[in-house]
Amino acid sequence: MTVQAAATVGLRERKKERTRQALIDAAFELFQRNGFDATTVEEIAAAVEVSPRTFFRYFASKEDVALTLQDDWKSAIIAELAERPADEPVITAIRRAVSTAMQAFQEDDGHSVLDDEGLLAQRFACFNELMSSSPALFAASLEHTTAKVDDIVGIIARRMGTDPAADLRPHLAAAAGVCAVRAALETWKRAGGGPESFPEGLDKAFGLLEGSLNYPAAPPGA
Repeated sequence: MTVQAAATVGLRERKKERTRQALIDAAFELFQRNGFDATTVEEIAAAVEVSPRTFFRYFASKEDVALTLQDDWKSAIIAELAERPADEPVITAIRRAVSTAMQAFQEDDGHSVLDDEGLLAQRFACFNELMSSSPALFAASLEHTTAKVDDIVGIIARRMGTDPAADLRPHLAAAAGVCAVRAALETWKRAGGGPESFPEGLDKAFGLLEGSLNYPAAPPGA
């Protein structure tokens, strides 16, 4: 590939990413103003001055737009979990992967998802409100989570040196990790969504799990 061709590809990819981000921005503004169920794909596309066909090049549905924050965070957790030291017990590894992903999940200007001044924090709060009010979005979230959990099960099974087709423990540990995050989210919402209550809830939930389901990693060479 020539330098000029590479530059053209790079410019095209940056333009696509800007369009994708503009669709996400417009969608969340409309969701916050009108609610999830009342917002249409046509309205999201019109806000960015693109056609619905262009919208569907980036997202399969408006549920996919609303779930970008959740999907990005869970992808970050999976990446962190895969890099945890091999000798860490399973729940400890998940706990630290969740914590590291949360700390690293920031906007370009440095605001974290827990910073009241940041756009991510506003969207995090908006997303949780939408989840509580829209059964369709809640169902889509469960479907997306199931796909991510399959990846987590595979990583845990490799860490334990076991076959997930024959061993229930990787599935149980992955499900427990998901439940810990959900429990912390519920506590966070009941506490009014303060920036400190969510990580505190996560820490407490995983602390409880470490006392019961913290399966050891496989011995070296196993």
